[in-house]
Amino acid sequence: METLMHQAFRRVLCSRRTPTVSLRSHSNCLGHAANPAPAHSRRAWPTPLVSRLYQPSNLRDIGQDSRSPEEMTCKSQRLMQQAGLIHPSSPGCYYYLPTTVRVVEKLVRLIDQEMQGIGGQKLDMPSLCSGDLWKTSERWDLMGKELFRLQDRHGADYCLGPTHEEAVTTLVAHQTTLSYRQLPLLLYQITRKFRDEPKPRFGLLRGREFYMKDMYTFDISEEAAHQTYESVCQAYARLFSKLGLHCLQVQADTGNIGGKLSHEFQLPAEIGEDRLLVCGTCSFTANVETVSSGQTDCPRCRTGTLVESKGIEVGHTFYLGTKYSHIFNATFSNSQNNPLVTEMGCYGLGVTRILAAAIEVLSKEEGIRWPGLIAPYQVCVLPPKKGSKVDERAGLTEELVHALQESLPHLRGEVVLDDRTKMTIGKRLKDANRLGYPYLVVVGQGAVEETPTFEVICQQTDETMFLSKDGLIDLLGRVETI
Repeated sequence: METLMHQAFRRVLCSRRTPTVSLRSHSNCLGHAANPAPAHSRRAWPTPLVSRLYQPSNLRDIGQDSRSPEEMTCKSQRLMQQAGLIHPSSPGCYYYLPTTVRVVEKLVRLIDQEMQGIGGQKLDMPSLCSGDLWKTSERWDLMGKELFRLQDRHGADYCLGPTHEEAVTTLVAHQTTLSYRQLPLLLYQITRKFRDEPKPRFGLLRGREFYMKDMYTFDISEEAAHQTYESVCQAYARLFSKLGLHCLQVQADTGNIGGKLSHEFQLPAEIGEDRLLVCGTCSFTANVETVSSGQTDCPRCRTGTLVESKGIEVGHTFYLGTKYSHIFNATFSNSQNNPLVTEMGCYGLGVTRILAAAIEVLSKEEGIRWPGLIAPYQVCVLPPKKGSKVDERAGLTEELVHALQESLPHLRGEVVLDDRTKMTIGKRLKDANRLGYPYLVVVGQGAVEETPTFEVICQQTDETMFLSKDGLIDLLGRVETI
């Protein structure tokens, strides 16, 4: 998925018609060798221009949205539409505009790192799932109206997959030569999922179509399955730590997925729809569904008091046992060459929900704040207004962008230029604040002083600095990318 999305976005920004910043040879640019190569031999890295990004102002105007203002009760939904990141298509379904696609791709790469780091192998399963498989597992009726159902021209039943336990277990069952030496087997995908929500709301937090990472694991024993379970939970904890999100691992109900053990990964937030109970003394945290009604004492330490709070579920883990592997006969051969039923687990991450939830908890009312690693662009450079005194100093912005490209290879493609120089710096800063670039670099009056400086705004900390070119390159050199 992410490869196709990445290629599509690069075709938009890096086509032959895409303007680039004209690069000149400057002997004083940082990162150059003592004897720089001729200008014509250097590669001119394309610089994305804000004027070319597909964020039509009419799509960003919430006033034009068919929804009533009271339905826009979620900060992340409002901010994402104001910034031109999403646009409603039908209830619970959205267009993801190019800037959002960049964020999704970065989050996918981060998830891939963690899943493959514990042995996960990526695959892609059909979204159109056989109704017969769901009837065999008895979830065809259990899922009720949340399951999108349809028939083909031959009258066969299908559903749009909200989850893929039946499909993946059938796939593994078809491998009749599976050996204990090949286990644990961790198979995952990142794809669109579908759920017929009765009242989709809160933008990407609760929709009918969404991106999800779902992993399915197969082990030789219950003990081994618990080890895999712990390994995945630790990978989730690392993922949220890298995103700078304080996420709670919460004891949870197994629901219609089934199994013997379940945890939710909850991001504390007032907009959250899940009610959590947190012990003030020990680390016990649980969904209110798993605790006796009215219970206030901690079932773990016995001394702490349970306090209720709200959270957004961004991940879920299940130890399934043999619930599905027994039904679909997913077996392996043990060391004595005898067939045994595999022990399974399943693990979900709401990809687009993580994006919206992160915006919900990190952002201010007037602008988005991203987890740094997955911001759409790391740096936005704002040239002076056209016709201003600073603008008369030709090549200032060009020199700066060239220096960043040459000195900071990891930021190539991460620096966007707001070339709308007919607008004032103030108006462009307002737009940049709304979109949430981690670093804003303003080419202002300081750039033409005897000792040139640039105004640098760090959006995450609200800190403003005035740095030389050397200082700016040193600061941005410490920026992490994915």
